[in-house]
Amino acid sequence: MKLSTFDPRTVPIHQIDVHLPAVSLNCLQPQALRQRFASPPNWQVELLAEKRFVSGPSVPAAVLIPLVMRSQPSLLLTLRTQHLSTHSGQIAFPGGKVDASDANAIAAALRETHEEIGLAAASIEILGQLPVYSTGSAFAVTPVVALVRSDFTLQPNPNEVAEVFEVPLAFLMNPAHHQHHQMLWQNSHRHWLSMPYHDGTTERFIWGATAGMLRNLYRFLSA
Repeated sequence: MKLSTFDPRTVPIHQIDVHLPAVSLNCLQPQALRQRFASPPNWQVELLAEKRFVSGPSVPAAVLIPLVMRSQPSLLLTLRTQHLSTHSGQIAFPGGKVDASDANAIAAALRETHEEIGLAAASIEILGQLPVYSTGSAFAVTPVVALVRSDFTLQPNPNEVAEVFEVPLAFLMNPAHHQHHQMLWQNSHRHWLSMPYHDGTTERFIWGATAGMLRNLYRFLSA
């Protein structure tokens, strides 16, 4: 199996977490999110690392988890272009490698977000960070959670981003939409989550590292 031709939709679902409670709508409102990050609960991170499928040292990276402040909050996501060297054609958070010039992970996430989709820092309110998530492709990713004003403007970079779209946050924070997949590849069992969302015309197949970091956000908000 080549990663370039691998279609995660074809891997059977072996569990859907209908037994877990959804995060309440009240807890997804901006002020509730501010309070949660200002006074974090005792919680258990669920997913920290994927099994590596490349060798070499980990590369520090950062992504922005942009929560748009609408009447019903949503999550801003990107569809990566097909020609990129890593994670091409996948749904992702805006973000990328931490550069030497970046003061920290937050600075890297803000810079990469502006470079990828043109979202200005003036529209972004940083809430906090989730634990580092290590991907199978050797990135050590710091997820930076932020609120985004709903009157933002975007200028996606066509070399990196094929599309920018939003998914209701309540949908993603409901484990009844969290699907577990497992398969044997290179003599190793590999497990990942997916959170497919259909907007009425298009299926958004959110999976892998993006779904893993969203699962950690769910655990943080539901603790």
